[in-house]
Amino acid sequence: PALRGRDTVHGSGCFQLRHLHLDLRLNFAVKEMSGWMVLDLVPVQPGVHILVLDSHPSLLIHSIDCKVPGAGPEEPISLTYRVDPFTDYGSSLNISLPPAAKPGHLIQITVRYSTTDGPAIWWLDPELTCGQSRPLVFTQGHSVCNRSFFPGFDTPAVKSTYTATVRVPDGVTVLMSASRSSYSKQDRVFEFSMELPVPSYLVALVAGELQHVDVGPRSRVWAEPCLLSCAVKKLGGSVERWLGVAEELFGPYLWGRCDLVFLPPSFPIVAMENPCLTFIIASILESSEFLLIDVVHEIAHGWFGNAVTNATWEEMWLSEGLATYAQRRITTEAYGEAFTCLETAVRLDALHRQLRLLGDNNPVSRLQVKFEPGVNPSSLMNLFTYEKGFCFVAYLSQLSGDVRRFDCFLRDYISEFKFKSVVAQDLIDYFLTYFPELKDAAVSQREGLEFERWLSGSGPPLFEPDLSAGGALTRPVQDLCDLWRTSKAPNLQTLETFDLSAWSTFQIVLFLDRMLDLSPLPQDVMASLSGCYSSLFDGLNAEVQIRWLQMVVRNSFYPELPRVRAFLHKHVRTLTHNTACTSTAVCSTYYTRQVARCTVPVRSKRYG
Repeated sequence: PALRGRDTVHGSGCFQLRHLHLDLRLNFAVKEMSGWMVLDLVPVQPGVHILVLDSHPSLLIHSIDCKVPGAGPEEPISLTYRVDPFTDYGSSLNISLPPAAKPGHLIQITVRYSTTDGPAIWWLDPELTCGQSRPLVFTQGHSVCNRSFFPGFDTPAVKSTYTATVRVPDGVTVLMSASRSSYSKQDRVFEFSMELPVPSYLVALVAGELQHVDVGPRSRVWAEPCLLSCAVKKLGGSVERWLGVAEELFGPYLWGRCDLVFLPPSFPIVAMENPCLTFIIASILESSEFLLIDVVHEIAHGWFGNAVTNATWEEMWLSEGLATYAQRRITTEAYGEAFTCLETAVRLDALHRQLRLLGDNNPVSRLQVKFEPGVNPSSLMNLFTYEKGFCFVAYLSQLSGDVRRFDCFLRDYISEFKFKSVVAQDLIDYFLTYFPELKDAAVSQREGLEFERWLSGSGPPLFEPDLSAGGALTRPVQDLCDLWRTSKAPNLQTLETFDLSAWSTFQIVLFLDRMLDLSPLPQDVMASLSGCYSSLFDGLNAEVQIRWLQMVVRNSFYPELPRVRAFLHKHVRTLTHNTACTSTAVCSTYYTRQVARCTVPVRSKRYG
């Protein structure tokens, strides 16, 4: 299919990318990937003599050549090139094309290169893995990091199929976000094929001591041996159940496999929706409810984000907002409306918390964020793409008049745009065409709720869904917060009516988040909170503990500081990450960043 070239940096609109092939050798001793990449390209415009690819200073380019099938001798033509600085997150690789490159005719560009210290590739020494016995490497391409993995069109506007050949030392298993794979034990070579078109940021690799257990007819769990049984026990047969519910709502799952690989705490985000193989942080196994939400969200990306992709990072909500809505439709069908309303209340509270930190007029709160040249899209990853985007989709659902009718719209939207990259206007035009009565009623211009205001206006959502169906779960939380918000601690007899040991994780998280909003608290109130709940929280999962420890730090409650230290020792491993300076040790876990949230706003890819 013709590809939309909306990224003016590399002029991808001048070419069709037919296929990408990688042939790499992994060297754990020197932490290097080396080999070559082949791009099958078709020029679509006459007079184009320069091919510009996204690259990164960490890539060492050794040579570039070109074949023009059917244009004479099959011997490759050596090409000249230069690397120009572009921005702090990448550079441009300018390749001079041969005269034989003509519009409509295939050319094959081969780039031989090796990787050094780049943001996409994370090499972990054995002591940084869960098993602490063998090294591990993984890649993380979102949003624009994969240009340090391989040069190419690093934009969500461009999609292609890909294949890969990966050579590894003995005892190393390689996985990729691919629909097919094979392994030659004798040569220690893994072969992969992704037969459906994907953008470059969804090309992902992990290699290390990995084993698997099948948990469904089209899903398996991968992990280091020491984690595998725990991961399988936590997930059970749920993945197939969630897939089935999603298919009933949004149509067939297009990717064949739906596998998951659990990665060490050094994984920099919670989860990533790589097609066929979700990457997810092992720490999330401590909380069954958060594990459920995160995996369901990544499954939802199989339709929203992976099949239909935002064409530009300026409209990331087209992936994350729609996936969040789809996630909540799945959990509503599987676990009931009350559960989904509780989880939504936690997230919308977090959205308004971030708004208080940033201010209503901050441009990052817009759904359509205009990037200045050279701005790293990853720097604008925030809750607005998820929750404000979700609220807009929920508003569209309300306009349709019936949630089931809107399910049908989303199913047909996927069918219409699958394997394409879209902009917001594509979604809106399709919505108004699908519901002509709404177009006739000019709902897009409804005062105070104009679609243009939704997209380009800063501040809170113009509409939030009714969460009263979750009242049985959220009312006790608010009642307990009201008891504690006074200047002195409530009496114990009153508190005994609230049994937090019977509460769900999301209820306790909502309580602690709202108490954190009330901080700083008087020291005697903190002392009473500690006496009532600290030992309970200490035995619960990390999502609960992290919020209690945020309160401890925010309120300078010194008697509990040893718990902060113990938590960090458990969850933090000092990692020399191969970014700009390999001598800088950084804490790269999700939970460490959340401890910091008690004093500064933190950017986090909560989901994938």
